[in-house]
Order: sequence, then structure tokens, then C-alpha cells
Amino acid sequence: MIAPAAFAALPSQLDLMPLPQSWQPAAGSFPISHLHTASIRGAAGASFDRVWCAVQRMEKRMGSRTGAEFEPIQRSLQGQGDLAINISSDASTIGWREDEQYSLHIDARGIRLGAASPVAALRGLATLTQLLGQGGPAQFPNGTLEDAPRFPWRGLLIDVGRHFEPVAVIERELDGMELVKLNVLHLHLTENQGFRVQSLTHPELTRLGSDGLFYTQADIRALLRYAWERGIRIMPEFDLPGHVTALAVSHPELISAPGPYRIERKWGVFDPALDPTNPALYPFLRDFLGEMAALFPDPFMHVGGDENNGVQWNANAKIQAFIRAHDLKDNAGLQTYFEQKLSQILTGDRKRMVGWDEILQPGLPRDSVIESWRGADGVVAAAHAGHDVILAHGFYIDLGFPASDHYLTEPLPAGSGLSPEEQRHVLGGEATMWGEWVSPGTIDSRIWPRTAAIAERLWSASNVRDISDMYRRLEVVDRRLAEAGLQQEAEPLQIACQLAGPGASGDAVQSIVAVATALGPMQGYTRGGKGQPGMDQTHPLTTLADVVVPDEAAARHFNLTLDRAFRHRLLLHWRDAARTAAAFAAQAHQPELADAANNLRRACDLALTPQASGARPDLSAQLAALAQPHGATLLAILPGIQSLLTDSSSTPP
Repeated sequence: MIAPAAFAALPSQLDLMPLPQSWQPAAGSFPISHLHTASIRGAAGASFDRVWCAVQRMEKRMGSRTGAEFEPIQRSLQGQGDLAINISSDASTIGWREDEQYSLHIDARGIRLGAASPVAALRGLATLTQLLGQGGPAQFPNGTLEDAPRFPWRGLLIDVGRHFEPVAVIERELDGMELVKLNVLHLHLTENQGFRVQSLTHPELTRLGSDGLFYTQADIRALLRYAWERGIRIMPEFDLPGHVTALAVSHPELISAPGPYRIERKWGVFDPALDPTNPALYPFLRDFLGEMAALFPDPFMHVGGDENNGVQWNANAKIQAFIRAHDLKDNAGLQTYFEQKLSQILTGDRKRMVGWDEILQPGLPRDSVIESWRGADGVVAAAHAGHDVILAHGFYIDLGFPASDHYLTEPLPAGSGLSPEEQRHVLGGEATMWGEWVSPGTIDSRIWPRTAAIAERLWSASNVRDISDMYRRLEVVDRRLAEAGLQQEAEPLQIACQLAGPGASGDAVQSIVAVATALGPMQGYTRGGKGQPGMDQTHPLTTLADVVVPDEAAARHFNLTLDRAFRHRLLLHWRDAARTAAAFAAQAHQPELADAANNLRRACDLALTPQASGARPDLSAQLAALAQPHGATLLAILPGIQSLLTDSSSTPP
């Protein structure tokens, strides 16, 4: 969300995200009006249909961006075209170490895209889609670009267990991933709050554990095809032995304490855990995981392994006796025993096991992959032990932190002491969209555009770290994502309409949206905590906190700019909006909105009041009051307010 008339035109610099490995500009440009034909050449007999579909997607977005009318691009079968794509390999599958290297050369004669594989061609077309306009409103800039990713694993985790996300939402996120060159969709499919994938061998899992919200196997196959067409793998996660309450509803006999169980509605870490000492558990897992292995072609399967609090294991005398009898020493030893059993099952299905930090224990099979949510130490420990590792810590986009925090997170920690061989175990990272506080109506604005900054960290050179240039380009890619169908700009307005109610005026809705541009979410896992409403899975996410987006552009510009007139205009805009929103909230009996709007109005009044020369009053109490949360939101423009109040040269003109 951007306050009206807030920003001047962006400078004409390279606006790509991720930045390529090299770009050599040349004079001139290639007009889109000259792009009539495209050819795709490769191994004899290869169809490369998905590459042609990507050309058509690019063409559609070019038309919407420029508003130009031009003849549809024709596919040339003669090996020549204004857009000539040459592919070295005809691989139809997506290998997890796919060669994604490509090059682009643009001059007056046309565009030549050289690609090591069909997936590499898709990456080149994503870059070309972003390049349009760099050479002029409807032109490609002339030049030569060479590119390849730094890491082979560049993922986005979407938790559909806590809040289910329909197929159409997942398809949108795949479109966004394609644009910024992410290549792994990690679907967190099972949770305490829901079991989200159909099993034909065990239909009771979704019949009793999903509230009817799950993906059929036909849905999964459709998503797999959609992802394949965009060069993206889908890795499923079935979280075991904890996070299993939804499974326990239909199979209490497999859990470490007697049932019955019900789907969990609240958020947190809960006691139910599978009983690894129960011999009936492993035939069940062989059935279910074998069925899922056949459904999901990816060579990896994530088994979770996190946050088993041990309460049920400690209280179960049979389990503790098993630990002693098998010299497993403690619960960690029992979990390793369980992971070894899982690894044997997955190996039989030709899958590599992936799990969170907690599975990294002595005796873990060497080909197991660690996903580290605990940070650099977890990465180093896994690599030292000879395990491939994926970084999630620092990329938790559900925490509401700004893109700059994620952008400076490095999968290869500086000073880690990892040898070159150990460094090769660091596969990359994943942005993680945990699902407690997202719904189908808010998820795009929580993932995008910040995840584009993470995509750049995982693709571009390690020395690409200019925060200000990252934000400049992030605002451009934000528009490109909207062109691709993402709803990050539309969602806040839609939620504001729901919050205002059907009888509200357009002014009321717009005032809520405007107020939200000065606010930010509570960061970390603080929403729903002490002093916050006790929300759970059944609570509709249509509050002010759901209108507010992380790292709001207008607030960020206000905090960073030295332009007094710009700040003054925004303060007046926000104060007017706050007055309207507060009046509406009082009439509509919405105290959280009223409190946040009045807090913003007080902040604007304070900043707009000229300070007397000489000694200034102690403002600490007023600033402390402004910093308090209201309706799970914080005043994001507080740093800018503070600088105005402490810098006499910044008083309003």
C-alpha cells in the first residue's frame, strides 16, 4: 500500500530482482513492436512446450504492462525468430541440482537466449519479463547478461495445516516464485490443526482430521503440473512424531497417550506424539508414506521432527522402559531411533529424508537433510556432520520483520570455519510462511514482496548487499508481481472493506487503508499473546492487524527521507485519515481501530506542532505512549516522528 502521490518516478537503473551475475549494457534498445516470432531449438525430437508456454505468459504480461497492441508472438519452427531460444539439454524432469545457467543478448536484430536446460530457459524468460521497460516504455535494453544461481535450493514454505490455502492461492504463489526464480515449494501438509492431503489407503485421515479442507490427489497432481511448467519442485512435509493431533483424531492407537483426540484450534506446541515403540506404527507409515512417495515425484520428503516436547513420552512407562532396554539413553535417542526407521521406509521409496534441526543426532543416516530453524550454529553443525543443510532461520516471513533483515541473512555464515567441501553441503534456504495468522485473503501480502529479497539472497552474488538499492528494486518487482496475478496490493483493501462492514462509506474504507500505511504488525510471536485477543483457528482474520502489512513502503520512506515537505504532506494525509477512521470506529464500536487511529492522530499532531526554540520539553513519556501496540499493530512511523522531534531543522515548513 502506497499513500497517494507519495513517490516520484524511479530512476532508470537496472530494476531486476534477483540481480544477475553480470550485465553489460549497450547503446540502444529492442522495441517490443519488433517481437513477432520466437524459436526454440534443442535436441531433436524435444517439444519444449513448457518453454513456449512461458513465452506466452511473458507476452501476456508485456501487453498488460505497456498497454500496447501488437500481433501475438508466433512460434517459428524454422530455427529463427526475433526471440531465439537455444537449449543445451532436453531434460523433461526437474532435477534438484538442475543446471539453471542462462545468457541473454539483446541488440537491434533481436533477443537471443542461451540456456543450459529447459528450466534455465524459464529463468531467462523471467529475467526478460522484468527487463521490459528498462530500454524505454515498450522496449528491451540492449546488452549482454550472464546468470546462474549461487544456491541450488531456493524455496518457499507454505503452511496449509494451520490455515488451509485453496489450490488457486497456491497457483498464485507459484507464479510469483517463477518471476523471482525460486525453485522449491515446500508444502507443510499436516499439523495439529489439520491433515491436508487425501490418502486413498487411509481416507479416515482427512475424513476426521481436516474439517473437509484438504487437497485431493487430483488437486496435488494439478499443482505438480502447474509447478513443473514453471520450473518449480514441490516437496511435501508430513510432520512426525509431534504436531500430529489431526492424525491422532483417526488413529489414537498410534499416539503415546490414550485418546480420544480432537483437532486442535489454538496455536502452540502440544503434547500428542506418535509412539515409536508401537510395532503397529511402522506398517501404517509404510502404507501412507509409500502412497505419498508415489504421488509426489520429488526426490525429497520432509518429515518434520520438530518440537516434540516429550511430555507423553516421559509419562509413558512402556516407552521409558523401551528406551532403557534399547540403550537409547533419553528421548533424543528414541527420536533418532524413530528417524532411522523413517529413513529406512523413505529409502525403500527412493526418497531422501529432510527434517528440522531436532533430528540432527548421532546415528542419523548421512543422506538425511537438515533444515535449520535455529540459525547459523545449526547450519555449521549439520555441515560439519556431513549432512546437506537448508537455512530457514532468518527467513521467517511470518514474523513481520522488514525485508532488510531477511536480505542480510547469509546461508553461508561468515567465519563459520566450514571447509570448501563442507560449504558444498549448504544447499540454500527457504522463506517460511507459517500459517497461524494468514488466511486465503491475506497470504499474498504476507509473502510478497519481501520474499523477492530472500530470492535475491539465494540467487545473486554474496556481495550484492546494498539495502537502499534492494528497496528501490523491490518496489518495481512489487508491481511485476501484481502483473503476474498476486494480490498483495488488493488484499489490504479487501480486508478493510470487511472490517468496515457493508454499510460503511468509501471514505471510511479509504481512511482505514490510509491509517494502515502508517502502521506495522507486532513482530515475532507476540500477536494473540498477553494483552491481545485470544484468537485461534476459528477466528476470522479481518482485523486492523490484517489490513496492516509488514515493511510498509510509505512508512519506510517517511522514516528514511530527509525531505521536510514530503514528510509534512504525509503527516497531514495521515492525520486527516486518522480523524475519519477514529470517528467511524467510534460509531461502529470498534475500539481497536479507534485506539490505533487516535494514536496515529496524536503522533501527527505532535510532529506537526512547531517546537519552541530553546529548551525542549521531555517527550519521552509521549513517545513511550505512542509506541504501545493497538489492536496487534504498532506505529511504524515512530522513528520518523522521533527524528522530527529531535532535529530542529526538520520542523514542518
